[in-house]
Amino acid sequence: MQIDVTINNKQISLTVDFNEFLADSLRKHGFSSVRKGCDTSCCGLCSVWIDGKPTLSCSVLAFRVAGKNITTIEGVETEAEAFAQILAAEGAEQCGFCSPGFIMTVLALKNEIPNPTEEQIIHYLTGNLCRCTGYMGQLRAVKTYLGVNT
Repeated sequence: MQIDVTINNKQISLTVDFNEFLADSLRKHGFSSVRKGCDTSCCGLCSVWIDGKPTLSCSVLAFRVAGKNITTIEGVETEAEAFAQILAAEGAEQCGFCSPGFIMTVLALKNEIPNPTEEQIIHYLTGNLCRCTGYMGQLRAVKTYLGVNT
């Protein structure tokens, strides 16, 4: 079936199967930053924004996003790069496989919760898993990026 969506501010028609998940559709159409790591909707690697809200694209059927605005990391390149530099400076960047989904979630946090507490940050990022690093470096990077002093 054919659906029309806006991806990273561009109108696009996607051909999708009725049982295809959004993550697979996006990857099929060249958005390779959208990754899949668990196939159980628990690792956060496939996070994109649907109408501005972070969403696990591996758990949304593609046809359900017809007419919606999808944002991948390619759509927030400047902000993503700014955070990625802080992430690297804190030593929290290793293989990078989880980075696009993690960064999309951090940027969504910034948009949704001004001046979050450490507890709010931890709660918001609970669904993003990294199998390379401990989470303290990531937490330091997020706090630095958001200007949190706790």
